[in-house]
Amino acid sequence: MISRLVPHVVPLLALAPILAACSQTTDDPFPEPIETTEGVIVVGFDEFAVLPEVGGQAARPMLLLDEPGTGRMFVNDMWGPLYTVGYDGSVAPYLNIDDVGWGYPVDAYGRERGFQSFALHPQFGEPGTPGYGKLYTWFDTEDTAPEPDYTPGGGDDSHDTVLLEWTAAVPAAPTYDGDAPRELLRLEQPFGNHNAGHIAFNPVAQPGDADYGLLYVGVADGGSGGDPLGLAQDMSSPFGKILRVDPLGSNAGSGRYGIPADNPFAYGDDGTLGEIYASGLRNPGRFEWDPANGNLFVADIGQNAVEELSPVPAGGNLGWNVWEGSFRFVSRSGVDPRDWRSDPGYTYPIAEYGQSDPILLGRAAVTGVVVPRSDAIPQLRGRVLFGDMVSGDVFHVSADDLPDGGQDPIRRVMLRDGQEERTLLGVMQARASAQGSSTPERTDLRFGKGPDGRLFLLNKHDGVIRELVP
Repeated sequence: MISRLVPHVVPLLALAPILAACSQTTDDPFPEPIETTEGVIVVGFDEFAVLPEVGGQAARPMLLLDEPGTGRMFVNDMWGPLYTVGYDGSVAPYLNIDDVGWGYPVDAYGRERGFQSFALHPQFGEPGTPGYGKLYTWFDTEDTAPEPDYTPGGGDDSHDTVLLEWTAAVPAAPTYDGDAPRELLRLEQPFGNHNAGHIAFNPVAQPGDADYGLLYVGVADGGSGGDPLGLAQDMSSPFGKILRVDPLGSNAGSGRYGIPADNPFAYGDDGTLGEIYASGLRNPGRFEWDPANGNLFVADIGQNAVEELSPVPAGGNLGWNVWEGSFRFVSRSGVDPRDWRSDPGYTYPIAEYGQSDPILLGRAAVTGVVVPRSDAIPQLRGRVLFGDMVSGDVFHVSADDLPDGGQDPIRRVMLRDGQEERTLLGVMQARASAQGSSTPERTDLRFGKGPDGRLFLLNKHDGVIRELVP
């Protein structure tokens, strides 16, 4: 018996070091922490506006954007309301998509579900144009009775994510005065997290440009952890993608929107969706264009190791769940630190950071993105701004000399608060302490853009919109 066992045991013992090396993983692939002193930009801030509570709960704003030439901006709250905000900071209700009369109950359970994003058609205020009065909302709903356009092929049918088109009769009216919305797209969500993301029209595109009036739609990988359904790399699925659609068109399979002819997969084979602009995303919370050159960047939330800021080329594959940032994704335990950007078929980050970096709070999630090009805040011009939504740290890298990944190029933006320099979380905690209210433990940071280069910081814990100033 012993002689028959020995030939099998010896090779396994000899292979043990190789097998151990092959399974090497880490959740901390960056040995050097984010630089905390060199290259720091310090800016001021003003408490610009305060959003009202909903049912005794603080507002949870996700996006603030300008309506050019009108003297007002719009900001959404994950609970369901959409507000207008005057340039003087005055806040007024415009639309509540959770109103029972619309028939779309918002699922705002937990941190990740709710009214995710919105977009105004670039012709929103131009009478006589096809986009006049058109407003788009992207949100999670409890109502799963209607047939979805896409199902994930697994999971728990947690809820649906829906894209609606609203048409205001008089866009300049103080509140929405149009009819019921038109449903463009409905996704069945397999899990309760990683739901939707950002939607936006390219603000750089002008009338006559191929990109003008096309809506970019961020869709996360469906949730759980590690993309268990393999959706981000499945080109027949909208999950884990950024889609690009013509909301006023009709040549999609459903007939409710159009697929632009110049989409990278518009005439794809093997079941590839023509709506797909980019693939391989985990949770694309925010994306934005550089107004100087049209570069598109996305803040894609990582799994358990890496948070990434990445470029988004047409047809690009950002790697998830083969890659997490610049590293091979192994499992929810971490990444392989030895295999750095070894496959040229993927698009890798321009900057990334580790979730266990000492300046963070033991948990992390990247957010962004803004590329200031005006002189409103001279220190920030020509930088790509992003941040960590949990800790409230704001980071910057060069927009004109884009880095090649890693933590080394990342520098901090700090807020001048009296005599102190603080993160957004530090500012919020100091305010809460001064007012004798409960102290927040995280920020859920988001950025907002106003007219003439004005920049704002949003959070989900005190309802305050803060404007950055020189």
